[in-house]
Amino acid sequence: MASITIRNLDEAVKKDLRKQAAEHGRALEAEARAILGDGVKKKRPAKEETGADLFRRIQERFKPFGGIELNLPKRGAVRRSRIPDFTRDDLGWPEKV
Repeated sequence: MASITIRNLDEAVKKDLRKQAAEHGRALEAEARAILGDGVKKKRPAKEETGADLFRRIQERFKPFGGIELNLPKRGAVRRSRIPDFTRDDLGWPEKV
């Protein structure tokens, strides 16, 4: 775990921090860790945005304008696998000797 030193801390701040730590039942150092951790979490995004999240944000943005309709092209037939099936007997392979 890393350590930091905070220099030139105002005495009034230290006194208030000590009082707040006592109110929370923690040591001064534990209170400082909690405050720093909470402050950093607020700046950090909660989670990685997915494509579904992006879709919802776009949908919400256009909702006041009546939404948006997309004409998606029709899907064609599903392509068959290009991987040869060597288990078939009708491929013309020589008989086992």
